[in-house]
Amino acid sequence: MHKTIAKTIAAVALIADLLAGPAHALPANMTVGGSTNPPVGHYEFCKGHSSECFATADPGPAVLTREGWKTILAVNHAINQAITPMTDMEIHGVEEKWSYPDVVGDCEDYVLLKRRKLIESGFSPADLLITVVLQQNGDGHAVLTVRTDRGDFILDNMRSKVLLWSETEYTFLKRQSSENAGRWVKLQDGRAVAVGTIRTE
Repeated sequence: MHKTIAKTIAAVALIADLLAGPAHALPANMTVGGSTNPPVGHYEFCKGHSSECFATADPGPAVLTREGWKTILAVNHAINQAITPMTDMEIHGVEEKWSYPDVVGDCEDYVLLKRRKLIESGFSPADLLITVVLQQNGDGHAVLTVRTDRGDFILDNMRSKVLLWSETEYTFLKRQSSENAGRWVKLQDGRAVAVGTIRTE
């Protein structure tokens, strides 16, 4: 079989499996708790980008189509390839600064750009939620959650593959509210461990 045809068949099969809704031990969508404080970096970002931190209509998770899934994969891949990872200290000379990247960026900068690109592609801001997680080594990290009727998918600058939240190794701590992009809510991971000081706070 020709390699291109084989790859196309494999890709179609993967999308079909995804949309079929396979069973998972944990719920496909995260359990959201009460309100919590936003990360300092996002609070400061909102002061300079108030038009991006507003109340949003929340009709519920987006219906995930094949076209939408392809867009998610394309945006995640393109931005991961285009931006070189660097810390805020290396870029700005400060510990924490959230901004849109040009060629270099910290984890939250990748998230901001992916979120903007997906909004431009037609996704609702209510379904594109900046999320703070804890890595296995204890460091804080930011990823983008895409909320869909097939589950909450994670776009991450440290991997090319887009996974359901429950398929990652992270402990999920908090994310933007789907009802207001300037507010944050707690997440009930079910796998939570003792949490120390987190840089992305």
